[in-house]
This record gives sequence, C-alpha cells and structure tokens, in this order.
Amino acid sequence: MVDYSQNSNVKSDELLTSTDSIEAAPRINLDSIHLDPTSEMLDEESYWKIIESSLKETTNQEDQEIFLTAELEKLSPKEVIGFRLRTDKLLFDSYTSNLWCANYVISNGAADDSFDYFRCWLISRGKEAYYKTQENPDNLVNLVGNEPQAYDFEGFWYVANNAFKNLTHKEVESYVDYEKFTTTDVHYPILEFNWNVDDPKTMEKVCPVLFKKFWKK
Repeated sequence: MVDYSQNSNVKSDELLTSTDSIEAAPRINLDSIHLDPTSEMLDEESYWKIIESSLKETTNQEDQEIFLTAELEKLSPKEVIGFRLRTDKLLFDSYTSNLWCANYVISNGAADDSFDYFRCWLISRGKEAYYKTQENPDNLVNLVGNEPQAYDFEGFWYVANNAFKNLTHKEVESYVDYEKFTTTDVHYPILEFNWNVDDPKTMEKVCPVLFKKFWKK
C-alpha cells in the first residue's frame, strides 16, 4: 500500500468583499426540529451549482470554505445532510488506483496519507474538473501549477458538518441512515494497484503527461 500525505498552505488575509454580502441564515426554532435519519443525497445538479458559485465568488480555499458553509446554512437541515452525503458519494466513486497514482505523481512522491483530502480538493474544483479527471487523470495538468505540489482541501469535507451544527446545534452524523447509505469510507473497496513506486514506469503508464511534467526523481 502506498502511503502519502499532502499539505495545503493556502491562506488569505481577509475574506473577499463578495462574501460579506451573504444573507444571514434563517432562524430555526431548535425545539421544533425533528429529523429522522436519512440516506437521501442532495440533487447532484444543485450540489454542483453550489460548488460553482463558490468558485466564482472566491479565490482561495479559506474563503471558499467560509462561502460554502454560509451557502449551506441557507438550506434546510435535511438538504445540508444531503450535501454531506453527496460529497461522500463523490469521494467513494473517486477512490481509484489511477487517481491515487496521479496524486502521488503531481506531488513528486511527497504525498503520504491524505488521498481523501486530495479528492476533496478535486471535488471543490467543480463538476467538469471532477469528471474529466475521473476519465483521464492526466486532466490534472490543467488544474495544477507547474511545479510538484501536494493538493488537498481538508476543510471542504467539513463544510456540511459545520453548517448543520450552526443551524441545529447537533451533529450531522446522528442523522445519517448508514444502513441505507453505504457509499462511505467504511465500505471503500480494496484497491488492486496497477502501479508501484519502486517501478516508475508503471506510474508513467497510468498518467504519462503528469509523469513527464512532475516526476523528478
């Protein structure tokens, strides 16, 4: 098993002016909240529209995380759970050997254990970036810089959790029906790797464009 990690040092000095105008979330009578555990994901097109809005309104991860949390607070608690479940489904679907290889290559082997957060970063880049990279990992060459770097976005995974807690003062996990919703990390498949760090040619075969640009060992 290949181990790797990623560090994202994206910071900003202040939140963009555009996010200052976000409407305050509607007040919810906490005593009236009654939610049964659900396995219903947010409609995928609605999900991607929220992501695309965050990309248009922000220029870095810190602001994007703040924007997304504020946008989710405008939804109903059930829809916020649905956003979290849709994220988990997209993470499940992108748990592949090819993407793992691409992540390892673009960091030039610096990544150790944050494949989940790399995939969070990929999802945060929007629908087109996510699906094109799923089809061909070399598509990452259009999303990353010119030097080897680890890409991750840990905070992205927590936006729904934080929004739900802000709305309800409760934890989102308590309202997920895990008997019906099974596309979670607990059920990730055991991957059969088609590449090996000790044989760089196997990595080059998976993502030749990325390998040529980023692999410097």
